[in-house]
Amino acid sequence: MPRAHNATTSTTAGTHLRRAHRWSAAVAVGLLLASCGTAADTDTSTTVGDDHQDASGLPSPHVHGVAINPGDDLVYLATHDGLFRYDDTGPTRIGPVIDLMGFTVAGPNHFYASGHPGEGSDLPNPVGLITSTDAGQTWTPLSRQGQSDFHALTTSPAGILGNDGTLRASPDGQLWTDLQMAASPTALAARSDGRTVLAATAAGLFRSIDAAQTWAAPTEAPPLKVLAWAGDGTAVGATFDGAVYVSTDTGLTWERRGRTPPPQAISAGAEAGQVLVVTGDEVLVSADGGRTFTPLQSGGR
Repeated sequence: MPRAHNATTSTTAGTHLRRAHRWSAAVAVGLLLASCGTAADTDTSTTVGDDHQDASGLPSPHVHGVAINPGDDLVYLATHDGLFRYDDTGPTRIGPVIDLMGFTVAGPNHFYASGHPGEGSDLPNPVGLITSTDAGQTWTPLSRQGQSDFHALTTSPAGILGNDGTLRASPDGQLWTDLQMAASPTALAARSDGRTVLAATAAGLFRSIDAAQTWAAPTEAPPLKVLAWAGDGTAVGATFDGAVYVSTDTGLTWERRGRTPPPQAISAGAEAGQVLVVTGDEVLVSADGGRTFTPLQSGGR
């Protein structure tokens, strides 16, 4: 894949990742949909050749989420053209083509997603909340089919948070409670305790310590576009122009680190210092807490 012209090359991260490290299951920024009104019963994986890959170097130009699946330690992209897994042969489409607007990882091979059905799908439009327990090969509708297109999704052991124009919470993906917020979140990230939640909005960063019941804006917080948890008390985010920030006190204060081109999605790893940023051109990886980045090569390190 071509290098992003403005990305800083890491001297410590190798240019050939063979396997991405295991990431926290509570971290994520969201995942794929696919299949029909019930779980699909066929494996529709497709390796994307050079003639099908977007000229930018990504398998799809519009990426809505990125995460590491702790079931196989590989990078997954949720895109306008479906879910893609980066393995040793490069990006491979997993499951049917669905516009994956919302995407989050609940655990090994366990994903939640939302968005719009692709051609040939029997899912209603929008698809509501759907789930996969086989790493995106098949999908099962859970709730709000034909009602909700969750553009922001996050999960923790306490349940699921999603924004479809209204911020909603569910303990099981089926029963939902409407929540109040001063600004509509474009990205959500729930800490593993389920109580601390960060939300990126057009009005700035908001933080909750009571499971999204009430919110406050941390003073001098950066205007983040994308964000994720990187550990128990550590969060990572990036602004619209690609400035990368890290918080080590659950989102109260933020330190500026490195810079990438404008981001589409971000995720962070369980191992210290690991950050993934998807730009308009490629997937970038940092091994030093977001200070420097190198392009992801295939699926491994």
